[in-house]
Amino acid sequence: MLKTLTTTASKYAPLALIAGAVALGALALALSTPASAQQQRDPAYAAARAAGQVGEKVDGYLGFPTPPSAEVRRMADDINIKRRAIYAEKAAEQRATVDQYAFTTGCLLIAKTAMGEKYQATDGSWQTRTAAAPLRDPRCP
Repeated sequence: MLKTLTTTASKYAPLALIAGAVALGALALALSTPASAQQQRDPAYAAARAAGQVGEKVDGYLGFPTPPSAEVRRMADDINIKRRAIYAEKAAEQRATVDQYAFTTGCLLIAKTAMGEKYQATDGSWQTRTAAAPLRDPRCP
């Protein structure tokens, strides 16, 4: 009996892992949209992003590819505070940590960057998005 249960469990384990990863990725994509949409409405944010003054980091927050002005820093800090609040709320709903939720969202936000926008690669370097896929952490969904 034990052999049958072990064989059956191991037979379906890869399917369960894949289904879980797909569900988490889809959920994170759907849930990251409100934060992203909110920031896209701010012309100062759009201008700073287009100018390469801010970029997406793998941890789900905005970072600075170059030293920011006080105004850009305040704007990005405000967005990051709002993101953290959203991540905390959504992480609690998903029974995940804030860091786990932020990381998954960061992966998705980096994947959504447009050509010319900045993002942080896994080695910490700032990259400019080209037509090629961005360099993302191998743990990204």
